[in-house]
Amino acid sequence: MVQNTTTQTVLTGLRPAYTPSSDPESTHTDALIKALSLLPHIEGGYFSQTDASPTTIPSPYPSSPLSEETVSLAGETRPGFDADIRRLSTTIFYLLTHRRPLGRFHRNRSRIIHTLHRGRGRYVLLHQDGRIETFVVGHDVEKGERLQWVVEGGVWKASYLLGHEEEMEDDSKRGEPEALLISETVVPGFEYVDHEFLSEHRLAELLPKDQADILLWLTRKREPTQDTSESSEESDDRGD
Repeated sequence: MVQNTTTQTVLTGLRPAYTPSSDPESTHTDALIKALSLLPHIEGGYFSQTDASPTTIPSPYPSSPLSEETVSLAGETRPGFDADIRRLSTTIFYLLTHRRPLGRFHRNRSRIIHTLHRGRGRYVLLHQDGRIETFVVGHDVEKGERLQWVVEGGVWKASYLLGHEEEMEDDSKRGEPEALLISETVVPGFEYVDHEFLSEHRLAELLPKDQADILLWLTRKREPTQDTSESSEESDDRGD
């Protein structure tokens, strides 16, 4: 009971700091996006691939996609893709901005190592044993903010942009925040066939209703025409 009460208290404090918008990015942010050749990501935010290992390994994963929805959203697979092979690793820049401040809940089959470059944000992880973990990434390490963090394969992950602490505590000081820029290295290398979004339906299966309701805003909203049946046959109990 104590653990459930503590979890509920922590979750209640999770709320969007900035609202997604279709307005153009600021001049400063737009310059950063262009300098790093970033593109919009289907999870939210922006990304660009900076490295793909030339070394390949036999795929440790099933040959079928984890989610047909993700494959459809991503479009065609990359040139030369072979479902039975994976690149040893891939690395990207990932950016959350004032206009695109949210990375929606998703999971990957592969392990992901994250490194902070600039900005501040919060991550929310749903582990396979039902445990919820949340932490702030930033440069104030003395207060527990993280510069590096690892998300294991199969763990559901969401993230959102935060301003500096004094801006978050006083709305009168809240202007456009510094963008959150990180690197992600995926091992084995990233493929869209190894990616899946967390649906509202699946979230309700994973967590008690009161907890799922609090985290609902971190899920990706399906289009009305999309099939709402679950595409993945891989259990949340298995490790990837």
